[in-house]
Amino acid sequence: MNVTLRVWRQANGRAKGKMAIYRVNDISEDMSFLEMLDVLNERLTLQGDDPIAFDSDCREGICGMCGLVINGVAHGPQQTTTCQLHMRSFSDGDVIDVEPWRADPFPVIKDLVVDRSAFDRIIQAGGYISAPTGTAPDAHATPVPKRDADRAFDAATCISCGACVAACPNGSAMLFTAAKITHLGLLPQGQPERYSRVVGMVAQHDAEGFGGCTNIGECTAVCPKAIPFETISRLNRDLISALTHGGSHWPRAAPKGETEVDEED
Repeated sequence: MNVTLRVWRQANGRAKGKMAIYRVNDISEDMSFLEMLDVLNERLTLQGDDPIAFDSDCREGICGMCGLVINGVAHGPQQTTTCQLHMRSFSDGDVIDVEPWRADPFPVIKDLVVDRSAFDRIIQAGGYISAPTGTAPDAHATPVPKRDADRAFDAATCISCGACVAACPNGSAMLFTAAKITHLGLLPQGQPERYSRVVGMVAQHDAEGFGGCTNIGECTAVCPKAIPFETISRLNRDLISALTHGGSHWPRAAPKGETEVDEED
């Protein structure tokens, strides 16, 4: 099959970007989208042109690195990761637009590569269990209700790809943040820091410049791991509980380059 690509090219974060047009011929419909980009890059390299920069790692739909907006949809026409999207999802002769995630907290590094370290800082604000657990306990040592275990596992499948941000009209990362909060908050080990976790991570989410959630639902429509929308509801319930029953202490997330400061209400 033959396709025409219109790809966002941007030399660096300070440069002005533009769409460049490439014709890619003799592509197998069994190729993944990234394999098709590899073929294009080989041809560009042989021609002495700069290959297109894009993120990838495992290429098995696990790592969350391969985020692209394809024809205006995060990860493309199928609800999967870009590396698991195959060219049979397109037709011979199609014109395909390929762009990076577009959100202020995800600045472009080059071409289709964006800096998603804002997600790392949200995790650092509370997405962990600080109590030392020692060696792995026996599976039955701490009973967990099956319903909670299943929901925690569903939330833990989040691969931090950022598709939720790219799809949200508000540029919100609430689905990501909620998934990280929920999978710990449903387990016994996560209870001691349950409310400080949600307060700290939501504060950091806002400090990074992500928008607020208005329950539009575009995030769940493109999430490759189908994180349920109810995780955001659970985040909101925990946040309300933390602020009304768990104390009135709201930690102000430190802007980039500053030291974190706690403020008493």
